[in-house]
Amino acid sequence: MLLAVVVLAAGCKTQTARDTAEEPPMDTGSSSGGVSTGGVATVDADRQSGSSMGAAGPEGTLAAQRVIYFDFDSSDIRTEYVDVIAAHGRFLASNATVRVRLEGHTDERGSREYNIGLGERRAQTVRRALLLQGVQESQVSTVSYGEERPAALGNDENAWSKNRRVEIVYIN
Repeated sequence: MLLAVVVLAAGCKTQTARDTAEEPPMDTGSSSGGVSTGGVATVDADRQSGSSMGAAGPEGTLAAQRVIYFDFDSSDIRTEYVDVIAAHGRFLASNATVRVRLEGHTDERGSREYNIGLGERRAQTVRRALLLQGVQESQVSTVSYGEERPAALGNDENAWSKNRRVEIVYIN
């Protein structure tokens, strides 16, 4: 079933034409089967322990992780996050009154309009994966902030990789 989530996410990717000089493609590491297995896997401490954790959120190692990171110019879910999303999906499917907001983010490269769209595609990809786990549509909302709310400041791959994300925010 988890493989189906990855396959569905990969199959749903859409590509928008844009000026390539504005956001040059970068090879950010090794990949396997079109799904990157490398990258940032840490979460800021305040992101894990703040009000977004709330009493409504699930406990446990995987479900405690509230940030899903993405590769450059991609809305595909990395293999390393499939189990994390599945854990959130199981919790939400078992708790029909709990709701989440999926907040899509990008790094600063690319136009504002393109980044809003990419952040939305990332949030929608995670949404579809949750729905495949049995989560009700009414439990999930999405928003894209594009490049407007960076998690890390800087003009290097380390900062950019922390900004390409979807945050799972539980709503009480």
